Formats: sequence, structure tokens, C-alpha cells
Amino acid sequence: MSALADHIVSGYDADLNALNAQISEMGSLTETMLSDVIRSLNKRDNELAEAVIKQDSKVNRLQREVDENSMRIMALRHPMASDLRRVIGAVRVANDLERVGDLSEGVAKRTLSLNEVDRISHAKGVARMGKMVKAQLSQALDALLREDADLAVQVWLADEDIDEMYNSIFRELLTYMMGDPRTISACASLLFVAKNLERIGDHAINICEAIYFTVNGSQLISDSRVIKARKGGK
Repeated sequence: MSALADHIVSGYDADLNALNAQISEMGSLTETMLSDVIRSLNKRDNELAEAVIKQDSKVNRLQREVDENSMRIMALRHPMASDLRRVIGAVRVANDLERVGDLSEGVAKRTLSLNEVDRISHAKGVARMGKMVKAQLSQALDALLREDADLAVQVWLADEDIDEMYNSIFRELLTYMMGDPRTISACASLLFVAKNLERIGDHAINICEAIYFTVNGSQLISDSRVIKARKGGK
């Protein structure tokens, strides 16, 4: 290989590594935001909630940088095959992580409102749901770091547990509001929090689909093995 060709390959690798580093930083930041906002909800910690709100601008900045760098790589490097999938996957993941940051910010703002009224016992159930979502996001990010499509599939298949928990919390809070109209405002805030957490889980699932596409070059939802597993087949 000539010195020029060697230099081009080295520069290309550096570009891809820089893109991966930005995604990793976004993942770490959003994971921390989610963890902190769940803790702020559980501990009624306004300071921590306010810190989460301030972090969202950093996530937004990183997402813009990923978009810009991805476009530059595609324009200058013309990636193909697995490299192209890696760049496309990075854009998809960055978009989902940006939404995780927005949703965590939304939970933090609602937490500040909840902390102004008496605690509702159902808040603990919502906090437990938050911990499940946090574990889901952590596993998805672990699969992303390792480019582990099998782990991504496992996380994707487990999403129904969070959906069921959200539905249970929704029914409980609705019943509680009907029984005591004075709790409507606080319960509505908790429903908002629970819905945001459920949506964060959806974005974790999107990340798993992006990982699967990057590694295998096909869509996870069209994999017959995965479909069979989801339906309880052998």
C-alpha cells in the first residue's frame, strides 16, 4: 500500500472512531440523565432534577455533531457495505438518544411539579418502572458498545414487560383519580412521567434495531427467528 493510500485509510478509521466516540459520549450522558431523574423522583430531589434539565443541551449539541460528521463522512469517504451501515446506524442511534434526553428532561420538569404536593404512594411504582427502563437502556447501550446483535435481540424481546407495567400503572392511577378527585393533578403528572419512561423504553428498542441492522444488514423485525421467539415459539 502506498503512503497516500495508507494515509487515506488511517484518516477514514479516525473519522469512524471519532463518530463512535461521540455516540458513546451521548449514551453515557443520557444514561446518567435517566438514572438521575429516577433518583430525583424517588428522593424528591429538586436539585438533581434541575441538573438533569441543564444536561439536555449537551445531548442536543452532540446529536448535531453526529449528524454533521456523518454527512461529512458520507460526502468525503463514500462508505460502502458495513461501513455505510455503521454511519447510518450512528445517525439512527443519535436521534434516539437525543429523544431519550428530551424525555428525561420532561420527567425532571414534571418531578419539580410533583415535589410541590404531597407524595402519592403510586410514585414508588413509577420509580420502579423507571429502574426497569434504565436497565433496558443500559443493556441496549452495552450491546451497542460491543456490537452484539444477540444481546440487542434479547433486549428487544423483553420490551413487553415494560409495556405491561405501564398499562398496570395507567389503570391504577386512573382508578385512584376517580376515587379521589383531589389527586387528579398529581396523578396526571405521574401518568406523564410513566408515559415518558415508556417512550424511553421504545427508543432503547429502536437502538437495538439499529444495532441489528448495523451488524447483520437486515431489519430485526423481519427476522423469522425473532418473530417466532416473540410469539413464544421454539
